[in-house]
Amino acid sequence: MQLPGDSKVISAGTRMPSDPEISASAKLLPITEIAGRLGLAPEDLLLYGGDKAKVRLDAVRKRSKGQGRLILVSAMTPTPAGEGKTTVSIGLAQGLARIGRSTCIALREPSLGPIFGMKGGATGGGYSQVLPAEDINLHFTGDLHAVTSAHNLLAAAIDNHIYWGNPSGLDPRTVRFHRVLDMNDRALRNIVIGLGGRTQGVPRESGFDITAASEVMAIMALAEGREDLKERLSRIYVGINYDGEQVTAGSMGVSGAMGVLLKHAIRPNLVQTIEGVPAFVHAGPFANIAHGCNSLIATKMAVGLSDWAITEAGFGFDLGAEKFFDIKCGYGRLNPSIVVLVATCRALKMHGGRKKKELDASDPDAVVRGLPNLEKHLENIRKFGLPAVVCVNRFPSDSTDELAVVLRRCSELGVPAAVGEGFSMGGAGMVDLAEKVVQTAESSKASYKPLYQWDWPVEKKIQTIAREIYGAEFVDFTSQARKDLAAIAKFDYAKLPVCIAKTQNSLSDNPELLGRPKDFVVTVREIQIAAGAGFLIPITGDILRMPGLPSKPAALGMDIDTVGNITGL
Repeated sequence: MQLPGDSKVISAGTRMPSDPEISASAKLLPITEIAGRLGLAPEDLLLYGGDKAKVRLDAVRKRSKGQGRLILVSAMTPTPAGEGKTTVSIGLAQGLARIGRSTCIALREPSLGPIFGMKGGATGGGYSQVLPAEDINLHFTGDLHAVTSAHNLLAAAIDNHIYWGNPSGLDPRTVRFHRVLDMNDRALRNIVIGLGGRTQGVPRESGFDITAASEVMAIMALAEGREDLKERLSRIYVGINYDGEQVTAGSMGVSGAMGVLLKHAIRPNLVQTIEGVPAFVHAGPFANIAHGCNSLIATKMAVGLSDWAITEAGFGFDLGAEKFFDIKCGYGRLNPSIVVLVATCRALKMHGGRKKKELDASDPDAVVRGLPNLEKHLENIRKFGLPAVVCVNRFPSDSTDELAVVLRRCSELGVPAAVGEGFSMGGAGMVDLAEKVVQTAESSKASYKPLYQWDWPVEKKIQTIAREIYGAEFVDFTSQARKDLAAIAKFDYAKLPVCIAKTQNSLSDNPELLGRPKDFVVTVREIQIAAGAGFLIPITGDILRMPGLPSKPAALGMDIDTVGNITGL
């Protein structure tokens, strides 16, 4: 396979080919050859054509090389368009491969909602993509549809249980388990079901969440196997009965059938980068309502089958990364080695006071003003005991003066940094970053430590995250949140970790507070119980579990021709 960076370097002013043009010109290797690079044999795979495969769950036990180093890619507080964590993750893997390191990536699966809404495709960009991009973005191996079906089976069983006499005595007013759909649709957020007469069910208020916000998705992302998956599904908290006792999904009798629907979905998907690096793309929980990480099974496969495993966590470090460390690492007994923190001049300018329409204009002074946001995230990384390397992900509009500001400040802080050009150059543009990551990880004597202990009181866990990671002065609990705390204690869920639902647009719970806000109060409105996933969800701010489409959704620019060529994805 010819590597993009071997042929030419995309210089300033040169037209950059579009993502579809680049992916269409790439020559994919047979997925069996990609699997072979991880030591996997054909019998370890379930093939989906010649370029995609699912990996059998026992493969890592049979083929494991040991314990590779685990790299987490996170980011500063992003702009609405994102800062390119996936592109950096893929580019870094390709950079590591170029310097002779055995490497593998573990990424989340894209959701159709954001793809057709604001962000478009979610498979990286430029010369740092996972392929086949169109298939991965559109339906892939059917995992999200399986999660949707399993979730909605339980939702249907709950209403059927109520309709046929309600033997558990479930109070319908306490049911928070909505149906799900893998598409942005604000009109379905709040609905009334069961209308149309006695044979149509029992009327009650309900709603739809997006599939990525489903607890079933979070369960699949944290389950360590089919037995664990079934146990977690049966523990899903449904509501409270008229005697004040909890009712779980196990009472509905369909957790086994839910497991049936997830038979293949629980197996990780194996694909490849544009330069032939193995990539697991599996599971996709949201980071501002769930823990925002790919599946634990896929991550463990990447760690067990390569020397350098790369994974990412959603949104900024304060959301996905904190949850990666305090939830996923806790359940999976993972021991990460280093954090790569993605920064961009665009995000720094936004935090330095520039408006969205001004982010393409060079403004080194605005970059300087935005640095406190980056510095706070670097401080947070140290609280988990790990070293960091900053990747300044280069955009075409970045000036050399702006890039110099970031690199100079990182040098003053003693943090290694490199400009990432994986988008325009593939692995060739990430070699400097790859070398710094290897040098820093191999020379560091630091070791990962969690921010809090799970057996702490729930309020203390929430306060610790809000104060230490967000920088809050105080945490306020509403009367509803206090009632939820009482229920959590009554039903013995107080020792679960917490997964705070918060805006991704600010370190605070107010999306308008950019930069590094101080002296703010975080308000916990309610605390939801995700007993199957194994965490509590304190809700702060105005968090939506079903996004809406923007005024000009990405779908408006997509089309397909008569022979099946897709444009605009």
